[in-house]
Amino acid sequence: MRTVPIQLPETVFSALRKNPEEFVQEMRIAAAVKWYELGEISQGKAAEIAGLTRAEFINALSRYRVDFMQYTTEELAEEIGNVD
Repeated sequence: MRTVPIQLPETVFSALRKNPEEFVQEMRIAAAVKWYELGEISQGKAAEIAGLTRAEFINALSRYRVDFMQYTTEELAEEIGNVD
C-alpha cells in the first residue's frame, strides 16, 4: 500500500464533524462512489479504494443514492448472454 500525503485546512474536519481519520475514510468512500458512478472504475476496485468489502460498498452506494447497477444496455446484454 502506498501513502499519499495531502494537506487540508483544519476547518474541513469540523465541516463534517469528523476527526481527521474519519474524514479521510469518508473522502476515500466519496471518491470511490463518484468514480464508480461515472463508470471509471469497477465495483470491486471502488470497494478496494474505499477500504470496504463489496457488500459495505453497496451499502455506501445506497447512502449516496447511487445505483449499484452501472451497466450500459450492451454490457447488460453481454452479462445476460453469459448466464448458462
